[in-house]
Amino acid sequence: MNDSTPMKRTRRAASKTGCAVEATISVIGGIWKPVILFHLLDGKMRFNAICRLTPAATPRMITLQLRELEADGIISRTIYPEVPPKVEYELTELGFSLEPLLVSMCGWGERLQALHGITCDTGNCRPRSQKEVLAGGPNRWTSAKDEPPLT
Repeated sequence: MNDSTPMKRTRRAASKTGCAVEATISVIGGIWKPVILFHLLDGKMRFNAICRLTPAATPRMITLQLRELEADGIISRTIYPEVPPKVEYELTELGFSLEPLLVSMCGWGERLQALHGITCDTGNCRPRSQKEVLAGGPNRWTSAKDEPPLT
């Protein structure tokens, strides 16, 4: 198979349970897709920048995840006709609609890590925007006593 040949991927059917959560997971499920989407919330990124932000993922895996997200209409890929070739990835309007979900997942994960005494590498997470801080957004719990239970 030629990797440069565009593949038309059919939409995965979320039909095992008929649940809306299943439909969401069918598009953004897995380890790397939510991480990639979370980083793309900050704007356009080139492939190597995405690879640097997800060093545990192989470039091949990132390529596959990006292709699936593009086929599902969550991200768009722009190819610039220059030498060397330049390709940028960015969220579509549909992709940006996932922002509240992704930010909430980050906050929940930080609380879970703190609960289990796991050191958080906040350098790999997107810093909360000033708008979220002022609005008391998804990460509004400031101390362990204020946090809701994770049960």
